[in-house]
Amino acid sequence: MLAGTYLVRQLPTWLENISKRQYKSPKVYVRDSGLLHALLGLTTWEELATHPKLGASWEGFALQQLLALAPDADAYFWGTDAGAELDLMLIHRGRRYGFDFKYSDAPTVTKSLRIALADLHLHGAWIVYPGKERYRVHERVEVIPLEEALTCPPFQRPASRRGKRSRH
Repeated sequence: MLAGTYLVRQLPTWLENISKRQYKSPKVYVRDSGLLHALLGLTTWEELATHPKLGASWEGFALQQLLALAPDADAYFWGTDAGAELDLMLIHRGRRYGFDFKYSDAPTVTKSLRIALADLHLHGAWIVYPGKERYRVHERVEVIPLEEALTCPPFQRPASRRGKRSRH
């Protein structure tokens, strides 16, 4: 009922034919971070900044911002019982792209993301964070500010074959 009324998003799991036990339950996010903060009893930035759910709040907010601009994307969550996870996998034009969301000043590639790159055969991956700098941490992984995340291939629109129309 909560998903049907758009209060929460259920991100389905991706199951890959690998020799690892994988999560089968969807990941659930509260779509409105303000509502999440109210449910947690947080009323100020200072309370949120020291709360143990700050990272989860950031992850849900960033994921919601990306998916709101790509409503037709094939979006999944992936994880194994051994602890490897990928917050978001998008399939776009037959290619797989991974997104990891980190509330950190200078995130780096994690063991979990390296496993996802190998097991899921990702074409590329991004670590989305609230910072300002964009930098590469692996040949197929780039750290990118949320405000620039829409420049990633799954969000790029194909170039039009025609020139721009004149308004005259």
